[in-house]
Amino acid sequence: MNRRDTILALIALAAATGSLVSVAQQQGKVWRVGVLSPTSASLSSSYAKAFLKGMRELGYIEGRNLVVEWRFADGELERLPGLAAELVQLKVDAIVVQSSPAISAAQRATATIPIVMTSAGDPVRSGFVKSLARPGGNITGLSIMSGDTGAKLLELLRSVAPKVSRVAMLTPSATHGAISQSVQATALKAGVKTLVVEASTPQEIENAFSLMVREKADAVIVGSPSVFGPQHRQIAELALKYGMPSMFQDRVTAEEGGLISYGQKITDFYERSATYVDKIFKGAKPGDLPVEQPVSFELVVNLKCARALGLTIPQTILLRADEVIE
Repeated sequence: MNRRDTILALIALAAATGSLVSVAQQQGKVWRVGVLSPTSASLSSSYAKAFLKGMRELGYIEGRNLVVEWRFADGELERLPGLAAELVQLKVDAIVVQSSPAISAAQRATATIPIVMTSAGDPVRSGFVKSLARPGGNITGLSIMSGDTGAKLLELLRSVAPKVSRVAMLTPSATHGAISQSVQATALKAGVKTLVVEASTPQEIENAFSLMVREKADAVIVGSPSVFGPQHRQIAELALKYGMPSMFQDRVTAEEGGLISYGQKITDFYERSATYVDKIFKGAKPGDLPVEQPVSFELVVNLKCARALGLTIPQTILLRADEVIE
C-alpha cells in the first residue's frame, strides 16, 4: 500500500471510528421527556399509552433509554404554568404538550427546550409558530386545525338534527377561540343562535349544561378534543340526559355515547408526536420541522344515541359515515 492509500485508509478508519463512537454515545444516552397535560393521569391513560407506543416503535424504551416526566393539571388549568416550570427545572430534552393551554404554559416557561404539540387547534393564530411550513422558534408538532372544521361540524349537526335553533359551543377556555369563531360565523349565516360556554372540570361541565338548559340551547358542539377527551363520556351522557344532539371531533366520543363525531382519534396524534421527538433527539431543530395537519377525517354516527333522542339519521349521512354504531 502506497503512502496515499495509507492516508486514505486512515481517514476512512477515523471516520468510521468516529461514527461508531457517535452511535455508541447515542445508544447509551438516556433521554428525558416531559409530558404536560391539562387532564388527570387516569383520564389521560389512553393518550399516554399511544405516546409510549410511538416511542417504543422508534427504539425508546421507558426505564431503559427513556425517562418520561409526567405532569397532569387534573383539569385545573391554572396549575399548568407551575408544572411547565417544573419540567424546565428538570432540564428535560423535550416537552410534549397537549392542548392550547398547556402549549401556552410551556411556551412561557422556555424558549430553548424543544416543545412538541400533540394537537394544537390553530398554532399560527395562537402565536405558537410563525407558520406551519416554517414554525421557527422551539415549537413544532401536530395541529388538528379545529378552526377550519367548525363550519363542517355545524353543517353535519344540522343535517342530523335540522330543527336545531340554538347551539351551545363547549370549550375549556378562551384560548380555544378559533373553532368557536368558526362555528359562530357559520351559525350567523344560517340563522342559528350560538352560546359559548367554558368549562374544564367535571363539576364545571355539570354547571355548563345547567346553563345551556337555562339559555334554551338545543344542541352542543364540543371543542378541544385533546382537553375534553377523557370527559367525553360525561359530556355525552349529560347531552343525552337533557335531550341535546351532540357533535364531537374525536371518534372515540361517538363510541362512548355521543351522537356524531367528525375528526381524527386524538390517540393517533399522540403516537405520531413521537416521530417529532425522535427527529429532535437526532439533531433536528423544532423551528425547521413543519407542523403536520390532518390529511383525512372520519365521520362516525351513533344510531343508538339517535334513537334515544328521537332522531332519524338521513340515509345520505349514513352512506357517508366511516362507521355507524348500532
